Amino acid sequence: MHIKALLTQQIEAAFADLGLQGSAVIQAASRPEFGDYQANGVMAVAKRAGLNPRDVAADVIAKLSGDADFAAMVSAMEVAGPGFINITLAPSFVAPSLATAIDTCATAQTVVVDYSAPNLAKEMHVGHLRTTIIGDCVVRVLEALGHTVIRQNHVGDWGTQFGMLLTYLEDSGNASDKLADLENFYRASKQRFDEDEDFRERSRRAVVALQSGDANALQQWQQFIDISMSHCQDIYDRLGITLSADNIMGESAYNDDLAGVIDALDSAGLLQQSDGADCVFLDQFKNKEGDIQPVIVRKSDGGYLYATTDLAAISHRAKRLEADRVLYFVDARQSLHFKQIFAVARAAGFAPEALQLEHLPFGTMLGKDGKPFKTRQGGIIKLADLLDEAERRAAALVREKNPDIEPGQLAHLAKVIGLGAVKYSDLSKNRTSDYVFDWDQMLSFDGNTAPYLQYAYSRIQSVLRKAEVDPAQLPREAIAEDEPERRLAVYIAAFNDVLQQVADEGYPHYLCAYLYELATRFTTFYEQCPILGSDDAQRTRRLVLAKSTGIALQKGLDLLGIDVVEQM
Repeated sequence: MHIKALLTQQIEAAFADLGLQGSAVIQAASRPEFGDYQANGVMAVAKRAGLNPRDVAADVIAKLSGDADFAAMVSAMEVAGPGFINITLAPSFVAPSLATAIDTCATAQTVVVDYSAPNLAKEMHVGHLRTTIIGDCVVRVLEALGHTVIRQNHVGDWGTQFGMLLTYLEDSGNASDKLADLENFYRASKQRFDEDEDFRERSRRAVVALQSGDANALQQWQQFIDISMSHCQDIYDRLGITLSADNIMGESAYNDDLAGVIDALDSAGLLQQSDGADCVFLDQFKNKEGDIQPVIVRKSDGGYLYATTDLAAISHRAKRLEADRVLYFVDARQSLHFKQIFAVARAAGFAPEALQLEHLPFGTMLGKDGKPFKTRQGGIIKLADLLDEAERRAAALVREKNPDIEPGQLAHLAKVIGLGAVKYSDLSKNRTSDYVFDWDQMLSFDGNTAPYLQYAYSRIQSVLRKAEVDPAQLPREAIAEDEPERRLAVYIAAFNDVLQQVADEGYPHYLCAYLYELATRFTTFYEQCPILGSDDAQRTRRLVLAKSTGIALQKGLDLLGIDVVEQM
């Protein structure tokens, strides 16, 4: 059930019937005394019509009160403040939502989601965490709502680092099928590249040879890719990320299209030369001095750039994949790049106006010193090492609470709790903000953390076990009577609204905040409304509420990519 959409539709219909123009803005009420939802678009409508907002709000309420369908949705409406409408939902209207079904969207889209995108020839590090888990959460939500999602792992498999590696291995004669060795070769080649002009020039020629299809270069390059992607897939599998080898669509996949991109830009009259390089100049991208910043699409030596590949990718996604919407989960430092690429793609006709192109940036993971999160020695933290530490710390916490736990159960709980804590700590923060990585906070069983939510779920399962009932045999819905019951039921009913918001805006922290509030409301309900000791009717009703809360928690955490356990 999409409650906000239903309320919006009804209130805007009332505006129209009253001869008013405007949109209703429906938000969850900030405090219990304000009801369940507030409509706060009335003031703008009243201002446009030159009317008193409180009078308009009263007229809307009167109009809606005479509508039998709307009257069945709400138990109370009142004018508040300068012209808000407080709305309290009827328990009978909310009751069907206790079945916690996810409502699919009325108009499904084909959505391409570009996320993770590690640079190959080296291990994934903490800098790859946010794009990977944020992108995967949004993918899960979009699919749950019925959209067709095409995952695109745009791995960096075609750049300068491979020219450096090819040249270094040719000079040194080294070879290995281990990623650690490949990383050492990469570091050595990078040092040579920075210090040796001849090596730097030969590396650049190696990139051009690779992009031109040199057979020997391609063979060695494929070995690099296979070694690197095997490591990436291990990380994905460990984290429960839904990417697989079938989703890899790296820079190299577009190599055959790059010359066509240049030709299309030339045909559109967009291509200009600057210092021997092919560029696109668009008036909207000027620096502080008023000079237009070029988008370079082909270097003077004939090599292509990220911009060229990204334009080819947009064309591919628009024409071959027939996307309605393309989402890019790439860090905020690339914001200007994507603004330029989207603008060039529109100007060249690669992306039709109907295609939604959205860069969904994210901030940086910081250490407690406020600087990018690194090892104590100042090095980049490998993602595998971070996950190992998470499981180790979680195991210590579990063992402290239960010293006699079996090793197998301990290992399972450590993985579920540790990895869940890392993911949730990130996902619960506003995507666009930097945040401080804090082991103690993320592994706490109190507050807005994964362990708190996982514990809330396991406590619900404990209640159901103690009740000695088969949850499947409980009614699908129940009409709440006491206020803690009603407030819990209303919040369960809001599940689909939150999922729609995540799908529309790409902010997983909305779902995290919802789950935390749901668990908090369940705690209040559990403390104020005895379940096992109540009479038969109350007991059944409250067991239905507990079961529904557990289902919503499990589904919500699953959409975040986080597991639950029956006992903790």
